[in-house]
Amino acid sequence: MIRVRTCELTPMGSKIAKAAILVTAMMFFAILALDIAIPALVLCIMALSTWLVSLDLPIARKQGGEAA
Repeated sequence: MIRVRTCELTPMGSKIAKAAILVTAMMFFAILALDIAIPALVLCIMALSTWLVSLDLPIARKQGGEAA
């Protein structure tokens, strides 16, 4: 009769596996947060630039009599 060995996790192996799963999950959720934060930051900068351009600043106004 041939005996087949099964791969059993030792207590040390299961700790390493749990740590690897934990690190993988942390990386996934960190990237997911960046996936939301970076586009939100870009949209805020775009909105701010649109707001700044639409302001009626005295520097941007032409003086009467100046050529265009």
